[in-house]
Amino acid sequence: MNRIACSLLALAIAPALSLAQSSAPSANPVADALRQSLTRSSKIMAAAAEAMPPEKFSFKPTASQNSYGHLIVHISESNFRFCSAVSGVAAPEQPKLTETDAKEKLVAAVRSSFDFCSTSLGKLDDSHLADSVELFAGRSFSRAAAILMLSGSWADHYTEQAMYLRLNNILPPTAQPQK
Repeated sequence: MNRIACSLLALAIAPALSLAQSSAPSANPVADALRQSLTRSSKIMAAAAEAMPPEKFSFKPTASQNSYGHLIVHISESNFRFCSAVSGVAAPEQPKLTETDAKEKLVAAVRSSFDFCSTSLGKLDDSHLADSVELFAGRSFSRAAAILMLSGSWADHYTEQAMYLRLNNILPPTAQPQK
């Protein structure tokens, strides 16, 4: 009987112990938070790119807005630029993309850009947050500001993807029913 009681007690407190262990202070809370955001963003943004049918990559909500294909190119280019600046790792040379390229090519570019971000940000730590990094020609920001802009751009770009999908009667990945 004692063994059963001890086993039940262990099962009852195991989640609490796991939570306590995972909530230990991080030595690099900013870099860790960025990597957590990256994990989620890479998954949902690649899925959102996949969700749009190929014939809808030319879709524009209004004549003055960008096409979905343009948004996908922008996401890929932004990821390479920002992740390179934040990490200090040179981005690999990328083929020139256009918004009219095939869906497969554009989706592959988004996946490749997130793979680069995962690799380049893998060893990022909080020790150089005040360092200056160049994001745009001649415009520098602190690494901390660049991290905030990068994370914000993922949220902004996914919101745009979700809007374009919904306007085409497609549920975005985060609105899909749980399986």
